[in-house]
Amino acid sequence: MAEPIEEIYAIPAEYRKMENTHILFWLVKDISWCLVWKLLGILMIAPTLGIALVIAWRTRHLKSELAHNLAIVFWITANSYWMLSEFFGFENAPIGHLTDGKHLAVIPFGIGLGILAWYYLVTKPREAREAQVATL
Repeated sequence: MAEPIEEIYAIPAEYRKMENTHILFWLVKDISWCLVWKLLGILMIAPTLGIALVIAWRTRHLKSELAHNLAIVFWITANSYWMLSEFFGFENAPIGHLTDGKHLAVIPFGIGLGILAWYYLVTKPREAREAQVATL
């Protein structure tokens, strides 16, 4: 019986450059947060989140990549909200009876986690079953 051919995923150089720039912006944003450089941290939200959205859009035809890139979009959203809550002093402000300002970041974190859970628990097993049937 023939060995199955392993699928190769190649990233175009233009996309790789964008991903590398994305990492640079993300690090500058988080370093600005760490050092409480408010203006720079706030300015870095747009390019960091913007490039994450472009990457997710460009990989939308690959379910695995889309799921992971959407999780990154929600991670950056949560991370940026958390940073803003600290910069503007509402991280400890009570929100209802259950939480405070900073902990609302759990919503986008949870959405990202939910996307990955759906991918790994539903989509990926379905793809594996379909691939198995196709090879029979």
